[in-house]
Amino acid sequence: MTKKIQPACSRCTGKVCSPQIETGKTPSFDEAPPFCPMKLMPEVIEKSLSEYEKPEVKEFARLASVQEFECYEHLPEGEIRTKIPRVEEVIQFAHKCGYKSLGLAFCGGLANEARILTDILENKGFNVVSVRCKVSATPKERIGIKPEEKIRGADRFESMCSPITQAEILNASKVDMAIMMGLCVGHDTLFIKYCRIPVTVLAVKDRVFGHNPLAAIYLSNSIYYGRLLRNTKSTATS
Repeated sequence: MTKKIQPACSRCTGKVCSPQIETGKTPSFDEAPPFCPMKLMPEVIEKSLSEYEKPEVKEFARLASVQEFECYEHLPEGEIRTKIPRVEEVIQFAHKCGYKSLGLAFCGGLANEARILTDILENKGFNVVSVRCKVSATPKERIGIKPEEKIRGADRFESMCSPITQAEILNASKVDMAIMMGLCVGHDTLFIKYCRIPVTVLAVKDRVFGHNPLAAIYLSNSIYYGRLLRNTKSTATS
């Protein structure tokens, strides 16, 4: 049975989508691999690009590209160097968009970081509406968690994380943009699904690597995390 060819940009060794050519020249996709989306799905690409013709989308995308540009500086010797950490990017981009009120959805494990971030944002002129993951203090039993599946023990009350509630509180507060910080895998997915305002991510949770999940990728060829590349059957449980 022939395997269906699907987009696989992560397997591409070239950069046909980012050619080193002069402005005004047309890129050539002749050398693109068979799995290149530009070869497989030209109609999907064309339809997606039409979204940028919407004035509000086009302006948002333009400001995002300007923000990207401003994160670099050109040195006299011809080198390009990065200069702006992500927290400053968020601040600058929010100012570019004219946002006045920002929502912060954070994990309770990053409460101190959330407090500091709130101070930073308020000092930059923003109104900040923040909401913790455990908001509503709803017991985990409501979503079917068994006593033995509680982190602190079967005999202890344990509040469930409620990213849907976090999203709806920020929706109701009519903030201009939501900032997500440290929500668990899956909880972050629900937050994004139910949030009806623009969302950006400041930090994602990684309990082992100090919230820097790429560390596991960088160490995947080491003796410590080589298991990540080991070909094993799924161990997912229901």
